Amino acid sequence: MDILHQENVDLLFRAILSLKTPEECYAFFEDACTIKEIQEIAQRFEVASQLWQGKSYSAINQSSGASTATICRVKKCLLYGNSGYRTVLERICPTEDNHD
Repeated sequence: MDILHQENVDLLFRAILSLKTPEECYAFFEDACTIKEIQEIAQRFEVASQLWQGKSYSAINQSSGASTATICRVKKCLLYGNSGYRTVLERICPTEDNHD
């Protein structure tokens, strides 16, 4: 995505990479984002994690409240995206066997 690759975005990502604790993350993201934006990103990552674990759409919808459209979008990113979710999930859930 060339539209995303900009100097100000690079600066943002360097700032995020400098954070060392969950408390620092909370402080930064509460300053940089609305609560709703943080909750939406967290929900998408929760969906990715549950898809990674092989859970069904209905189970994910019930546990996370995510819409079918959100679940489908996250699944598409897991299968055909830039491997962002996959990279993180492999690092924090390395023993998972279901990597569809």
